[in-house]
Amino acid sequence: MSESHSQIRVAVIQGSVRPGNNTAKAAALVVDELEQTRGVVVEVVDPKSLRLPLPGERGNHPEVKAMQDTVSRATGVIFVTPEYHGSFSSVTKLIIDNLDFPSALAGKPIALVGVAAGVIGAIKALEHLSSVCSHVGGIVLPGPVSVANVRSVFDAEGNCLDPSIESRVRGLPRKLIDYIVQSTCPNDCLEQSVRSGCPE
Repeated sequence: MSESHSQIRVAVIQGSVRPGNNTAKAAALVVDELEQTRGVVVEVVDPKSLRLPLPGERGNHPEVKAMQDTVSRATGVIFVTPEYHGSFSSVTKLIIDNLDFPSALAGKPIALVGVAAGVIGAIKALEHLSSVCSHVGGIVLPGPVSVANVRSVFDAEGNCLDPSIESRVRGLPRKLIDYIVQSTCPNDCLEQSVRSGCPE
């Protein structure tokens, strides 16, 4: 990606805390692709660096507010989650549960990546995550990426060993940016035109 886009922020949310997890390796491809686009700012939400309370726990949690601010200021969001027991990870759900109410995800375009060790991929995880994100008001883009047999897709250093899968994962952030540009830039241009009083 080499196009330049102004005022676009993307929050990439990882859904695993396991050491050496493959979710982070897939997320790294997403982040790398976004960082190659001029004008796009990437912020990663890594649960390993957060101490998130369970729903209903009281107390002062500055990390929660910082995470909410990260997602609130994002133009779009990408979730990368493993599939556990036929659904997305509890870590991913805990992040969503800590994004306030109304959710910081509301009204934001959201793209999804799921990874799984099995041959059918993360289809169930992506279905459930799509439903939850839609329920809290997110705009879930079609065409999520499911990575099957993930243990053989990445090596220990995080390199993707399957060019077709790498292409699909890298293509997802491009789709998100394209959607953002097509859906928000015309509105921004119209607003600027109205404010300046200049005819089209």
